[in-house]
Amino acid sequence: MARSRTGEFLMDLDEGMLAYFREMAQEMVTRFGISRAEAVARINRAYEGQKFEPYPDLMCHELPEYWGDGLYFKPNAGRLPDDDADTDLSVWEVRPAPPRHSPVWTLEP
Repeated sequence: MARSRTGEFLMDLDEGMLAYFREMAQEMVTRFGISRAEAVARINRAYEGQKFEPYPDLMCHELPEYWGDGLYFKPNAGRLPDDDADTDLSVWEVRPAPPRHSPVWTLEP
């Protein structure tokens, strides 16, 4: 299966993993109200240069929003928010976005 580095993500991904990472970015946009550019920058900061198997890579055992939560929030007592609709996300500390001058920003805000 063909793999390529995309214009937005700084890692080589096959079509399935590209879709998975795009879904992760979209989840962060929808759930946290950040721009797509910031979501992609957060993903790039965490995964730049890592190798992924063709879809479904081992990380696919979790839904994209699980990984998005970990890129957006700092763990609280070693855990991240769960997917319970009653979870109050306002009590969770947000990780700072990557600095704007960083090369992980591949999209315009």
